Amino acid sequence: MQTRTSFFAQQAANRRNSLLLVLVVVALLAALGFAIGYGTSGAVEGGLYVTIGAVILALLMSAGSYFAGDKLVLASSGAREVSQEQAPQLMNVVREQSLAAGTPMPKVYIIEDTAPNAFATGRDPQHASVAITTGLLQKLDREELQGVIGHELSHVRNFDIRFALLVAVLVGSIALMADFFLRFTFWGGGRRGGSRDRGGGGGLAVIMFVIAIVLAILAPIVARFVQLAVSRQREYLADASSVEITRNPYGLERALAKISSDKEVLEVANRATQHLYFTNPIKKFEDRSSSMFSTHPAIVDRINRLRELTGEAPLQPQEVRALAGLD
Repeated sequence: MQTRTSFFAQQAANRRNSLLLVLVVVALLAALGFAIGYGTSGAVEGGLYVTIGAVILALLMSAGSYFAGDKLVLASSGAREVSQEQAPQLMNVVREQSLAAGTPMPKVYIIEDTAPNAFATGRDPQHASVAITTGLLQKLDREELQGVIGHELSHVRNFDIRFALLVAVLVGSIALMADFFLRFTFWGGGRRGGSRDRGGGGGLAVIMFVIAIVLAILAPIVARFVQLAVSRQREYLADASSVEITRNPYGLERALAKISSDKEVLEVANRATQHLYFTNPIKKFEDRSSSMFSTHPAIVDRINRLRELTGEAPLQPQEVRALAGLD
């Protein structure tokens, strides 16, 4: 009973945290838009117009990503779709985990790469795809593969792909708006004293203009950190949901340990797609790595959370040292 209670408590906490983080990004977008509009026009209406424009921009970007984002990700990863005849064991595992998760059978893709990893993409369970590297198939046993597939189908079932898309679009909108405003301010002349000529509210407009500059510098950074926090929360949730689907936390735990200890580099992964993968595909020893901007929780933390569900003791110091160097 304690395990069941802990499981649902962990799911509920992750959902609450993720929603709170998204609201923070929305608030940043609105605050930046209003500050820029008010600061440059000297009027509340100007702030509202820019805020509405920022929302429209985010909606347009969302529409493009919603209908074509998964195709771009699969194409950039060099993934090829496979059939039952081409990959019978993989297709059987995906089919059985889909039934357990209560989701439609996704399209299955393989990436020709010896680094073990996987990701799910798509806008909803009816339009989902799962991509698995050849290294994952070669290096994991069936139970470990079930844990990974359960994790990826959890992302599909929990609408994590759509959720992550929303956050990415909001963060991108903040970055675009901030960049445009700063370029316009420092290279295009900025306000040119417009609000001072209005006679009313000039002092407040100047203050809002300064606030807008500060927000334009800080908001993209804060939004990026929030995006990373959302991604990490969803990874914890997918781990817990995978245990619910497979009824076997040990396969997932072994998969996490085995993949994180593998030194193969996933060449097709990049900063734009790294948040999609089962574990961070960019290893700590790579030049492109940045622990500050990691999209995934530490493997040690993920494994210890799984052990909480089963009432086991956390990893021992020697086990932590063995896993802490690569992920």
